Amino acid sequence: MFNDAAKHQWEKFISQIKPKKILEIGSYEGASTCYLIQKLAQENSIEIHCIDAWNIEMGDDTDYKHYGSNIDMSAVESRFRQNTKLAIEKVSKKVDFFIHKGFSDDQLVKLLSNDKKNYFDFIYIDGSHLGPDVLCDAVLSFRLLKINGVMAFDDYLWPSANKSLTRVPKLAIDSFVNLYSEKINIFNAPLYQIYIKKISD
Repeated sequence: MFNDAAKHQWEKFISQIKPKKILEIGSYEGASTCYLIQKLAQENSIEIHCIDAWNIEMGDDTDYKHYGSNIDMSAVESRFRQNTKLAIEKVSKKVDFFIHKGFSDDQLVKLLSNDKKNYFDFIYIDGSHLGPDVLCDAVLSFRLLKINGVMAFDDYLWPSANKSLTRVPKLAIDSFVNLYSEKINIFNAPLYQIYIKKISD
């Protein structure tokens, strides 16, 4: 959960990088989205894009099993929309807010086709926890990230119930970091989350 695993890390660097164009993959109820809105939009106008399917029917190892098998994802989506609406109402600067409902691979390709290559200052990847999905999100997001932009990966040490390396983010994140090693710098490594800075295309 964002407040447990990430918030204290974000306090250390979000104020330093001050992103104005943000992409979030995996929004759930909007805890990280609301944090970014409240943290950044008191001083500057921001643009934030959120991708989530809000769909419990995602296969036999769906991410949302972590939260419980009988979860009502339509209620989760409603809470996301209400939480972000309230957050936007509380800040003094303009928030251009875009919700992209659907699976991340489709939505990321649409953003690329809509001239968003090298567009975002900060991208947060916290969607599917299956290795192939995480790798796909990383590769497509890298194209959307500006030079000197920051990409954050959540759940680096996410445990697998069946001990399969392909059903957790770690192998995908490690593969991405190694394959793109000449194009990135490790920005921070607090273990549960990994941050990289894009230094070239």
